[in-house]
Amino acid sequence: MQDVASIAPTKSSGFNFRFEDLIISLIMSIPPLTRREFGACLCALPLFGKNIDGWANAPWNGPATVARVYLAAPQPHWPKPTLNVDQERADVENQLRDVARKNAHLVRFTGGEILRTEEEVRPWLARVGDVDGLLAIPLAQPTPPLRTLVDAAPVPMLFFSRPYATHAWSSIAALRQDGRKIDVIATSSYGDLDPYLKAFRTVHHLRNSKVLVGAATPGARQKAADAFTERMGVKFQFVTGPAFRDAFESVNARMAAEETAQFTQAALRVVEPSPKEIGDGVRFYLAILNMMKAEKANAVTIDCFGTLAAKTLPGYPCIAFSKLNDAGLYGVCEGDLASTMTQMLVTSFAGVPGFVSDPVFDISRNEVIHAHCVAATKMKGPDGPSSPYIIRNHLETNEGAVLQVLMPVGETITVGRFTTPTKFLISTAEVTGTVDSDRGCRTQIRTRVDNAQQWLRSYTAGLHRVIFYGDLVTDIERMGRLMGFDVLREA
Repeated sequence: MQDVASIAPTKSSGFNFRFEDLIISLIMSIPPLTRREFGACLCALPLFGKNIDGWANAPWNGPATVARVYLAAPQPHWPKPTLNVDQERADVENQLRDVARKNAHLVRFTGGEILRTEEEVRPWLARVGDVDGLLAIPLAQPTPPLRTLVDAAPVPMLFFSRPYATHAWSSIAALRQDGRKIDVIATSSYGDLDPYLKAFRTVHHLRNSKVLVGAATPGARQKAADAFTERMGVKFQFVTGPAFRDAFESVNARMAAEETAQFTQAALRVVEPSPKEIGDGVRFYLAILNMMKAEKANAVTIDCFGTLAAKTLPGYPCIAFSKLNDAGLYGVCEGDLASTMTQMLVTSFAGVPGFVSDPVFDISRNEVIHAHCVAATKMKGPDGPSSPYIIRNHLETNEGAVLQVLMPVGETITVGRFTTPTKFLISTAEVTGTVDSDRGCRTQIRTRVDNAQQWLRSYTAGLHRVIFYGDLVTDIERMGRLMGFDVLREA
């Protein structure tokens, strides 16, 4: 096993490439993503699948609808009994108009009424209808409608408490511990709303997303799918082998050949795969894309080591997954619904794809290598730089065509996974290098962690973890509070 930068060029498989002499360590020329640059990326979230014809206006790309509601009492006590509640509301509305303009790509505000009694809550909810979230703004103490509103709210709620507005902020943590989807910020800065507006957009994205699950039968995955649907609104549709084969056969041969040529010419080189294996992989990508368009889905995961093993499919799905992830859509290995949901949550917030990995521990070096045969080339987002890649075969089967991606190094990554819809494991690491090995999987990154031994001893919840470039822990913790799942640090 060695770092990729030290690998000697390998003979190609009969193709001619413009990039044959390109030094593999080109990956080091991709600049690190600083925290400031990462924040800038978040302010300009991509449209998921925008470069695919007809998908820019897909329902999961739209802004969230957030209903704002003001809370007061018939007679305020605090911060002073003479407070003009209507004027307070007008002042906040002026500020929120600026917030709405700045974040029009993220949210659309509705509502705006003042609720003063518990009896007003349910009629108000009925009037605002189907929304993605609630922004509750206390104007004075007490706030009689608060508990009724929290109990009746069908969507996540943010309690935005300005200084001297109320004492009710002190009750929010207990409400969340009771299972309510609610978070609180107490601040004088309206700019502190920005990350929550991104989170509300993620709520909208998930509620309008659909996953195609390739499996011979739903089996045990049906229970997991139902749980995520109930909690987050994501829809799942199970797809069998014949549907994939039919879609593959219906792909235009000339289009597939052109796509294959572009894909091959952009590679550093080809090592093992035959032209047919590469062509079948690209054609399968086009087939899956057509299926997703027809079903209005933005994600696919296939049980490619199980009931729909890759050897039984018309092509290996690995290229398809890589290209989908590059476009801001979702292609996930092995019919893994938890990893699919992990990727959908984080990508829709941060705009960067996930890399589903099999971790390899080396406690003597305090390192974890993340390895898999499916990797995006645009790990900093669809509009970011592309990493170089080599076309290889699938290492565990010595068949098909996959990408060995030379990912950026010298950067922080976030490592996470849903275990259930209400529990999310998380950690961070530093990428110190890319690795080439004839063991494991094709794309590998070496990472330094805080305590590899501690993580190893406490490791639970299946093998897969999903890595994302950037330090996203605070953002995921915020989404957890708002959306009702616990975020647990595992390393």
